[in-house]
Amino acid sequence: MDTKKILIALLLFTTMFSFSQGKDLPKDFLPSKFHKERRALLRSKMPNNSVAVFFANPSRNRANDVDYLYHQDPNFYYLTGSREPNAVLLIFSEKQQSAKGLYNELFYVEKKTARAEVVSGPGIGIDGAQKLLGFKNVFYGKDFATISVDFSKFDKVIFEDFKNDVRDDKRTDADLYDLILTFKTKISYQTSSDKIPASDKNIKLATNIDVTAVKGLMATLREVKTKEELVLLKKAVRISAMGQVEIMKAMHPKMSETEVQGIHEFVYKKYGAEYEGYPSIVGAGNNGCILHYQENNKMSLKNDLVLMDLGAEYRGYTADVTRTIPANGKFSKEQKLIYDLVYEAQEAGIAQYIIEGKISTPGLTARKIINEGLYKLGIIKSVDEKHPYFPHGTSHHIGLDVHDPGNYTTFAEDMVLTMEPGIYIPEGSKCDKKWWGIGVRIEDDILITKNGPIILSADAPRKSDEIEKMMQQKSIFETYTLPDLDKK
Repeated sequence: MDTKKILIALLLFTTMFSFSQGKDLPKDFLPSKFHKERRALLRSKMPNNSVAVFFANPSRNRANDVDYLYHQDPNFYYLTGSREPNAVLLIFSEKQQSAKGLYNELFYVEKKTARAEVVSGPGIGIDGAQKLLGFKNVFYGKDFATISVDFSKFDKVIFEDFKNDVRDDKRTDADLYDLILTFKTKISYQTSSDKIPASDKNIKLATNIDVTAVKGLMATLREVKTKEELVLLKKAVRISAMGQVEIMKAMHPKMSETEVQGIHEFVYKKYGAEYEGYPSIVGAGNNGCILHYQENNKMSLKNDLVLMDLGAEYRGYTADVTRTIPANGKFSKEQKLIYDLVYEAQEAGIAQYIIEGKISTPGLTARKIINEGLYKLGIIKSVDEKHPYFPHGTSHHIGLDVHDPGNYTTFAEDMVLTMEPGIYIPEGSKCDKKWWGIGVRIEDDILITKNGPIILSADAPRKSDEIEKMMQQKSIFETYTLPDLDKK
């Protein structure tokens, strides 16, 4: 078959595949109207005579010719709804004039080759960006190289500073690397590590770069959730809580950390969650004292406490829920004392999640209670002693990021933040050995309302006696067994 026939066959296949892809897909992603409104709101907050530029996330290589599953930059998704790489968005504070008329935004998307569509599926293209995402002025990435925008005329050219960690795909001249290189050239952006070709003498280069404004602008937009966002975020949280419930029923001392992780993530997929919001943390015993422990490779839980910090990502929105439970279904005396102290601190902190209250207050409240409790237990020598047993804050926004941007001043209606006090006493600590290896964190996702805080993750028990009661229930996984592959 000659080259022309191969291309015709590929185009026919991708057309058929693209048509079939439109059927039986999730219907509850955010609508294009949401993203359009977010762009308009950002535009209203931008300085006069400014342009904001947003790039899609880069693809990341896993090994050899295999990439990690692609995940869009949250700001880019928030403003566009696009989940594809190799794209750039320009938003202008005022309407701009071109030969074709007025515009206030430009969107450049990836143009996939016929071969690429066979390998990884069809791209959204210009037509899809217009019809599905609601953009009017859409172009392919290769057209960005000849963009006629004079960046020097703006008082501010706003974008997030580059980290210079984007690979150059030599097979195309319109990948993310090339889009960024074009932009850097046109605004005369250069660092010692950049190798930018000679500038086009016909283009005036802007010197009004602002790489700090994006953080504040997007934090202000994203810290308060819209009604549409809350629908998805609540579902992500409830899915995550259900994962905690199912492992409470299923856990036993002979389980491995990996198996615990697998049950959580199975529940996520069963409910239709696309991803985990962050690498799952399952730490038994001393592993639970490592804040971001991710190996999850301990082969037996034994009678340890198991700290499980996991969150489902549903339609882009990420939960963050932590429970700490005894592998054998019953807290020991020391485990219960530490657990109940953390619970007391969490309860007191949650009560502070009120409109116009300071976001720092719950953490201060929890720390005071924990310090007093550790002193009474003889773990620290005074309530004012500096110690390593509570080494983190308690409250962060969640949303498209597990640590969503925010200004972190006062609580406002429809914010969603975590409340997550903890106590971690690793082996070798300067206290009685009976406390060693106990790590406890309780984390819930809290919605701020006019009527007070709502615990969105309340489906998963938090009180120590309620956890023990839940762990006595029959599990759907009790009868689920697989063949022993080690037997000959």
